[in-house]
Amino acid sequence: MQNIIRDTQSLLGMLESGDLNSEMTETVQMVLKKLQDLSNDQPKTTFKGEVSLKLKFAVKNGMVDIDAEIPPPKLPKLPRKTSVYFLTEDGQLSTEHPQQRDMFPGPREIDHRRQ
Repeated sequence: MQNIIRDTQSLLGMLESGDLNSEMTETVQMVLKKLQDLSNDQPKTTFKGEVSLKLKFAVKNGMVDIDAEIPPPKLPKLPRKTSVYFLTEDGQLSTEHPQQRDMFPGPREIDHRRQ
């Protein structure tokens, strides 16, 4: 009697002695966790991810080689935070608004005699 693989579920479970199945499971769980975290932070937004499995088959003289690849998962690209600075008259970056520099005279001395 021959050991025949009749469905892809069985095949996928056997590839790479089961290591492929474990890695695919971990990858799916990681993507779902990341999407859940994003959704918890922004519940009104839908976040999408993608996990792929690529199988390459080579047949020679009745023997089949199967090479599997799990490409890096696709996750939403989130915008980075914006940092705001001001330009001085000579084009340099400044943390102060150029028109508000003279608004405050600067640090004051602390009167240590006051309680």
